[in-house]
Amino acid sequence: MKNITPYFLILVCYLFATSCDKGFDEMNINPTALTKIDPALQLNSAIVNSAPVYNNLNYETTIVKQMITPFTGSGAGANFNQDNRSLSSSNWDRYYQSVIKGLVDGLSQAQDVPARSNLYNMIRIWKAHAFMVLTDTYGDIPYSEAGQNFLKGISAPIYETQEAIYTDILNELEKASIALDAAKPRVTNDVLYAGDITKWRRLGNSLLLRAAMRLSKVNPARASEFVKKAVTGGLMTSNSDNAILVHNANYANPVGAQLNGGQSAFFYLSDDFVKYLRINKDPRLAAIAVRYVGATSGAQQVETRANRDTSVQIGAPQGYDNTTIAPIAKASGLQSLWDYSQLDRNRMAGLNAPSFIITHAQTQLLLAEAAFRGWTTGDAKAFYANGIRANMEQYASYGTSSAIPAASISAFTAANTLTTGKELEQINTQYWVASFLNGPEAWANFRRSDFPVLTPNNFPGKDLKTETFIRRLTYTDAELNVNKKNVEAAIAKQGPNVMDTRVWWDKK
Repeated sequence: MKNITPYFLILVCYLFATSCDKGFDEMNINPTALTKIDPALQLNSAIVNSAPVYNNLNYETTIVKQMITPFTGSGAGANFNQDNRSLSSSNWDRYYQSVIKGLVDGLSQAQDVPARSNLYNMIRIWKAHAFMVLTDTYGDIPYSEAGQNFLKGISAPIYETQEAIYTDILNELEKASIALDAAKPRVTNDVLYAGDITKWRRLGNSLLLRAAMRLSKVNPARASEFVKKAVTGGLMTSNSDNAILVHNANYANPVGAQLNGGQSAFFYLSDDFVKYLRINKDPRLAAIAVRYVGATSGAQQVETRANRDTSVQIGAPQGYDNTTIAPIAKASGLQSLWDYSQLDRNRMAGLNAPSFIITHAQTQLLLAEAAFRGWTTGDAKAFYANGIRANMEQYASYGTSSAIPAASISAFTAANTLTTGKELEQINTQYWVASFLNGPEAWANFRRSDFPVLTPNNFPGKDLKTETFIRRLTYTDAELNVNKKNVEAAIAKQGPNVMDTRVWWDKK
């Protein structure tokens, strides 16, 4: 009898199939589950998730020698020029799993809705930015098929070349910026500009300028063409146009959360960065650095030891770990490695400190280079000074204790003008400073321009074989497992999946 009952029930369902199937689909749908998300919320989520996190300190800011940790173990990365995919995968995972997925779905919902034309084009602009971060980091990546699993069932997207991706990014930014229309309904709840179409258009064109300048070595003619389009379209005009993420108790600054948590004693300002600012008497150093004088452990990094005077700041040198750096620290007159200068976690690395993604300062400095190259009209010296001034003025956003006095800004810009024969080095070194804490952008521009001139990190256990600096991060182990065929095809085109392999626009 135990074996008869199941077969009997199957037979009954077969004979009365219509009755058994009726309502079956409805029974297996959760009536309270979301089937759609407002694309405006998807855009906001994508913007918020674009704040530099995790590998920003372990890779990008360390590659360009702004930050450093001498500690080994799970935090090993660019500090030792090692390929630690548990850290280097964070941009890939975060952007594809949340940012790109949400933006692609948002585009599909807003595309054919006239009342959401502005939202549609805002999403296109931010999607272009997101893909710039991804392709600049990894090279050839999934692009047109990315984020299409839910919409089209594509779970193993093909990889496209960085050249093809940049061709589309340039066109998307140009067209989306032009298509924005202040006469059409606004998206009043967007987290960047509260629906201000003029500011979104300036953002789109400033990103277009950034994307165009990426091509300066690999395709100067096309770079010049799109620089002109970006300038004609209208760029950011002041710091009020900056794309800033404002953090609060509900969403802390990711860098601040990292440096105010269990890793507070692990990260230090790099020697190259501190020396550059100190030697040039740059007033930004006073807003950035703190040194816990005499500290011999992380526990001794307390406010009573804090010294923010620029004259005492000493950055940690690269090329050492936490054991080999000890005698180097002693030779510099420090009590221990914990005595090196740090990013001030009570100010610029505070939990509520803003994240700057695209800025007026960066835009002015790119304009200075474009003008110097003859790709746009205007005075390169004026753009250069404006870029420095704009960056210094944005420090007030970190709080009154970080604000740089107007007199100090004027004195610095007057004493630091463009020098004939050194224009590209000066402009891009200032871009390095102006992009501090935005690791992906600082690293991308460093590879594009070859400035500033930095001493390579020669840690003896490095994974680099042919290059002195990391040129790209490697594809994730998870991607190699689930999308092996397409990853291998990309590697065959681009080159070995190692940190020495240069991306398309990064030419020697």
